Amino acid sequence: MRLLATTAGAARAPLCRRAFSTTLKRCLRPGALSLQERAPKEKPLVNVKDRLPVNSKYQDHDPKARLRQDMTRKYGNRHAQFRRAVLSRFAKVLEEVEKQDFSVSGIGPDELKKHAVEFMNSLDEAFLLAEQNITRRDKNPLFWNLRDAFVRHDAKGITGEVRYAFQSFMVRNRFTKELEDNQQRLLDMRFPQEWFPGTREMQRTIHVHVGPTNSGKTYNAIKALENSKSGVYAGPLRLLATEVYQRLTAKGRPCALVTGEEVRIPQDTDQYYTSCTVEMMPLNSRFDVAVIDEIQMLGDADRGSAWTTALLGVRAKEVHVCGEERAVNLVKTICASIGDKCVVHRYQRLSPLETMDKSVNNDYSQLRKGDAIVAFSRLSLHALKRKIESHTGRRCAIVYGSLPPEVRVQQAALFNDPDNDYDFIVASDAIGMGLNLEIRRVILDAVYKFDGIRSRPLTYPEIKQIGGRAGRYRTAANPGGEGDKEATVGYVTTMESADLQNVHKAFKRNTHDLKTAYINPPPGIIERFASYYPPATPLSFILMRIRTAAVLGDHYKMTVTADSLQIADLVQDFPLSIYDRLTLCYMPVSLNTPASVGTLRALAKIIAENGVGDLLSIKEIPLEYLEIDMSDTKGHGQEYLAKMEGLHVAINQYVWLSYRYAGMFRNQGLAFHIRSLVEQRLIQLLDRLDFTDKDLERRRQRERSRARMRQVSLDNLGQVSDQDEPHELAIDDEPIPEGGDTKLLELVESTRQATQPQEARS
Repeated sequence: MRLLATTAGAARAPLCRRAFSTTLKRCLRPGALSLQERAPKEKPLVNVKDRLPVNSKYQDHDPKARLRQDMTRKYGNRHAQFRRAVLSRFAKVLEEVEKQDFSVSGIGPDELKKHAVEFMNSLDEAFLLAEQNITRRDKNPLFWNLRDAFVRHDAKGITGEVRYAFQSFMVRNRFTKELEDNQQRLLDMRFPQEWFPGTREMQRTIHVHVGPTNSGKTYNAIKALENSKSGVYAGPLRLLATEVYQRLTAKGRPCALVTGEEVRIPQDTDQYYTSCTVEMMPLNSRFDVAVIDEIQMLGDADRGSAWTTALLGVRAKEVHVCGEERAVNLVKTICASIGDKCVVHRYQRLSPLETMDKSVNNDYSQLRKGDAIVAFSRLSLHALKRKIESHTGRRCAIVYGSLPPEVRVQQAALFNDPDNDYDFIVASDAIGMGLNLEIRRVILDAVYKFDGIRSRPLTYPEIKQIGGRAGRYRTAANPGGEGDKEATVGYVTTMESADLQNVHKAFKRNTHDLKTAYINPPPGIIERFASYYPPATPLSFILMRIRTAAVLGDHYKMTVTADSLQIADLVQDFPLSIYDRLTLCYMPVSLNTPASVGTLRALAKIIAENGVGDLLSIKEIPLEYLEIDMSDTKGHGQEYLAKMEGLHVAINQYVWLSYRYAGMFRNQGLAFHIRSLVEQRLIQLLDRLDFTDKDLERRRQRERSRARMRQVSLDNLGQVSDQDEPHELAIDDEPIPEGGDTKLLELVESTRQATQPQEARS
């Protein structure tokens, strides 16, 4: 449905009426000042709504029309740019809604125009409150949510939050009081432990193993697992799950490996251990011992709900959780709330750790045997590998998450073996999660990383965890951990001097205790809540509505990831059940890769039509990339790399679904074979790419500048630093300082031209 074009023309004369207020106003002659306008400027505003525009030119439903108005007198230079960004996003959202054949509340074009006007009036009110430094969530929720969305997910977050806020605005009067009460009872999630009644019937003992890296906490927890009759290990990475799987198998204990993209079940016995990623923790089986690694991850907004679910739901007599000291009080509180016994075991580091006073300063001749150089992209890792080998004449192993498990284990063994020429290793931050390597010194290639949404500084806990892998006390190659002080002391430094200060700050700073654990609403609750809305209601709206309306306990937070919301919107036009939509939302997808998005929609269509997912017949999976001659990479290396990475992600999507819809996606064996071919191509291609020292330096500088720009954005929005633990601001915070926000200025620059009148542009 398309809205009629708005009428243009000169502004009408002001009307004498009440405007967003119940206070009567006198009719004033043109140019006269009201009593409120004649009040001293330093006097606080009595009623924000009285300052909302009453002139008819502001009643236009077109956000661009409002953008053309001079709001400087009301917003100054503090929030005007943020308001401009929000309205420009709302203009796009409104265009989407106009084109839809349905709406969340089933309204027509005229009513939609009315809602658009009222919603923009609410936006104006929210920004006027912010102008008075009223930005707390309980006092100004609309502004707080918009700002929080931008802080967490940049411009994409603003669009999603505006879309949800407008949809909620339209359905606010849809339900009767009785239906609202029913929804509220359904969304009472103060006691998530009640979602696991079978576990609550057990009396469990929770052993909390905490300490710094290289303190033996995980070693002792896994020893308890090995001494049990049945058990499960759950870790944060496929890398670690594979390592524990191989450890148990080598000791003659049958073990299954269960990850999102790989399942290995022993064929000769029904009694076996399980090693899995934490998202795949089996909650319907009974165990003697369960080990949950990196328990502090329950405070992570993206993946934390998996750790919370594992802690609350695993059915084991003994549960051993390993992690950082900052998680202890939260775990003890959760245990007390569910009646489980909690025993804390604290460990001290087994070998000294020191931060160095100087960086390597990009001088590869300073590298020594046992050095691990940590970078945060596959391209940077292979570039460093080539530069190190060419400068030193020695071999360099390489480890990162998307390498096949067998390749990673082989590379780690080559580095740990003292009798070969593999003196160095380049690795991703996966080594911070406990990969068993004989590292003498950790060198951070950068202290910034791209996390899938933005470039950001590493948090202090991340720097500590990665740096703590230096000076390993005990590995398979060195079981006794013996040697002189030089061999056992771990050192941490950086590749460039500009980053070293952050490392020193990280190791001096005490981290805050975790206050809350993240949870996800169970699929059953989502399905029941969705039944209150029309069948065509977007799942993204349902999830956002649950997140906003859920009643939570003091120690829990609701999480709905930005990726899951975007995936839900990408497959919204297919006739899928809520269960199928949620399954797709959890699928690993690289949303920045066009091939991956196309594959997602093709696979969703097969599920919706209950079709046959013949791998060779899905044209959206670009198998033809395997036929490209990549022998000559000059001038095309980056292009080839992007194609191969896109194909790898697409194949992983197929494999992931083959475990969940085995009857549809039947070519799992073929998919494994193709994936191995793609991985071989990737390794060969990355080895051929050539990089100069200036290329690497420019990459570091680019990521550093992007992260600093983001930090300026956070500072200007009055938000806490990425270095600190995220928390809601407890007091009304300071307004955006003079000059506005750098990131927002970039965001709205393209909008200015579109919103200016034609004569102004010319």
